[in-house]
Amino acid sequence: MSAPLKLGLFGALLALVFAGSALAGAALGPAPTADVPEAAGGHGGTADAHGATAHEVRGLASASDGLRVVVDDPELRRGRAERLRFRIVDDHGEAVHDFDVEHTKRMHLILARRDLTGFQHLHPEQRADGAWEVGVRLPEAGSYRLFADFSHGGEPQTLATDLRVDGAADLRPLPAPAPEAASDGGYRVRLAAGEPQPGEETDLRFAITKGGTPVATEPYLGAGGHLVALREGDLAFLHVHPTAAAGGSVIGFAATFPTSGRYRLFLQFQHAGRVQTVAFTQEVR
Repeated sequence: MSAPLKLGLFGALLALVFAGSALAGAALGPAPTADVPEAAGGHGGTADAHGATAHEVRGLASASDGLRVVVDDPELRRGRAERLRFRIVDDHGEAVHDFDVEHTKRMHLILARRDLTGFQHLHPEQRADGAWEVGVRLPEAGSYRLFADFSHGGEPQTLATDLRVDGAADLRPLPAPAPEAASDGGYRVRLAAGEPQPGEETDLRFAITKGGTPVATEPYLGAGGHLVALREGDLAFLHVHPTAAAGGSVIGFAATFPTSGRYRLFLQFQHAGRVQTVAFTQEVR
């Protein structure tokens, strides 16, 4: 058989194979595609890069559900009193003005350095043009994460972006997990968390004492205390729910840690008219 004839027969055979594959594909329908992760903070139960669903972690993206956080000037000077201004804008770049009241406030601003130090929880004021403004002072250099935590149209959102503070950053490793820690005002706080499992709700209970005596907390942001949980590495923002009312020496929260790893817990409570902050490292296996 001549070479041209062989090539012609081979080409015809390939055409028949491809035609058969196309017919089979049409009969079976399109092949399933992998789910595309949705930015954390969105809704609908899609998975993020860690395999957690979007409703479990937030704060991994600056934009979600048609909203975006924009900071006027993300460059801050170390140790200086600054005015931090940001906006929540819609798809058209217009500033959003209407926000729901969540935990007695319309906007919660969380700042944390990338090594999970330098935590601040602030409540900015909204100006007439829709921008939010608050005074800040960041004493140490480095990259910080800004979390705008709010509710709009009945939907909770946490949008995040980076800030930079000039100078060489002295980054510190995350402290080892410990059951007890001291607040910035000298209160002793003991954490009982059992053995948290990824994807399962965990009861976190914080017992507060001062000088060995149990302390009854005062209402703070409509509850016995306020808790922010951030995941080591990507600083994913976890939503937690208070489970105990103010007035006792033990504050309870329900938290679902979406993945194994280490998390930094920042508890805030009020006593004698002052807000105290204490931090714990929580390991999830």
